[in-house]
Amino acid sequence: MDCTFCRLIRDGAARWVHRGPVACAFAPLDPLAPGHTLVVPTAHYADVFDTPPRTLADTMGLVQRLAGAMRGALGAGGVDILSANGPGSEQSVPHLHFHVVPRWADDGFSTWPARRSAHPATGDPVARLAAALTGAG
Repeated sequence: MDCTFCRLIRDGAARWVHRGPVACAFAPLDPLAPGHTLVVPTAHYADVFDTPPRTLADTMGLVQRLAGAMRGALGAGGVDILSANGPGSEQSVPHLHFHVVPRWADDGFSTWPARRSAHPATGDPVARLAAALTGAG
């Protein structure tokens, strides 16, 4: 497989914020804001559906540490954590990744969707999800 992120990790060809055995963080080529960082598992997993729970937890731990560093070191008022997963989500690289974007009150942009999904709901989606999580669905 020729995964862009796996190649960056293997070759060391990134601007690294952190390199760890389970998760790493690096600057994207076209950042949305000063300090925008990508956090990825070091091993290849396509998306959240494919990633083992322990690896996902360790990766999210790095996301949390990075968010705190953005608040402390960059003076960010908050962060956006963005991740698309699976073919219907506009996932750009098929390797699990989280965009951690520092935000300031005066940064002039929004990452929140401008409109609601046009996908029609069948039945009660909340009840269906609750049943699926309890094994009743």
